[in-house]
Amino acid sequence: MTWEEFIAACGLAPATITVEAYEGAGAHGDVYAPAAEITPCIVEAARRRVSAQTQDAAGAEVLSSTTIYCPPGTVVPPGSRVTAAGRTGRVIAVADLDAHGLDLPAHVELSLE
Repeated sequence: MTWEEFIAACGLAPATITVEAYEGAGAHGDVYAPAAEITPCIVEAARRRVSAQTQDAAGAEVLSSTTIYCPPGTVVPPGSRVTAAGRTGRVIAVADLDAHGLDLPAHVELSLE
C-alpha cells in the first residue's frame, strides 16, 4: 500500500506543510534552507513525550505538541522549522518508519515542539 492509498483508504484529510530545513548555525544565528512544501501529510495536534535528538548521545525527553506524518523519503533534519495548520514549530525528533512487510505504508514521522 502506498502512502497516498493509505490516506485515501482511511478517509484522512491530507495537509500541505512548509519546511525550512535547518542547515546549521551562522554568525547571525541559525541558518535555514528556502521554504519547501511537502504533501500529502497528516497533522496530529496532540501532546506526547518524545526523545529529542541532540548533539551528544544522552538526548533529552521533551514534550511534543504536534506530530506530522509525511510521505516516505521526506528529509527534514532536527532543528528545522515547519509550518502546518497556521502554526510554526521546530522539529525535535525525526523517525523514518518502515512497513516491515505489513500492509501499511512506510512514512516519516516529525515531532514538533
